[in-house]
Amino acid sequence: MEDIDSIEITALAERPALVGRLHEMTETWPRFISEDAVAGSLLPLVPEEFPEYCVVATHGDRVVAKGLAAPFRADLPDREETPDGGWDTVLTWAFTDRRQGRAPTVASALEITVDAAYLGRGLSPRMLSGLRDAAARQGHDTLLAPVRPNAKHLEPRVPMGDYARRVREDGLPADPWLRVHVRAGGSVVKVAPASMAVSGSLAQWREWTGLPFDHDGDVDVPGALLPVRCDTAHDYAVYVEPNVWVRHRTRRTA
Repeated sequence: MEDIDSIEITALAERPALVGRLHEMTETWPRFISEDAVAGSLLPLVPEEFPEYCVVATHGDRVVAKGLAAPFRADLPDREETPDGGWDTVLTWAFTDRRQGRAPTVASALEITVDAAYLGRGLSPRMLSGLRDAAARQGHDTLLAPVRPNAKHLEPRVPMGDYARRVREDGLPADPWLRVHVRAGGSVVKVAPASMAVSGSLAQWREWTGLPFDHDGDVDVPGALLPVRCDTAHDYAVYVEPNVWVRHRTRRTA
């Protein structure tokens, strides 16, 4: 195994030439996740629009991980720092605020992705720390994260609230990714029940998953955190994913 200490993590704003290379990694996200309408339209723009909030990890000349984040204004009417709409909502707010020239009040992590060849080497906590430091450099004392618990897909029928409350004997979350956040000083705030949404025809879902989607009701899909709701009479299926809001304090700089 190559030395992980030789991996360099920097703000993307300091290495703008890498923006176009973030897609080079081998990712492990479920195929259907990219069909979220907000993800498809806005997430690819985050590295260019908010590079000062994003971080990139390199091993030599290879891009091995990325951390994406964006700021938004939370003190407007009908807004809050941890909306029920989670990931989709804060990403939409970030671009709306940028377009309208509003000063942000808080930053939210959006994605940490590690190249498949570098999984299991302790890189994710370092990327989280990098995002926290990036938010601090922009004057924020808080980094939020709509966390996608990475073992929840093994129990799709368990309500997210029940799952997120599970802890080990040492008091840390049972879920590995939630545990990383809490070990890093994060505090679990609440569940975002409708953080992402993917809808499509049954033919699309068959293409995305390889499953038949031939009966009404809930369908367990590999990689999904809860079942996908299928309606054969109307030829569509919908997946609404819950995430878990975690709040981090940053090391704020002047």
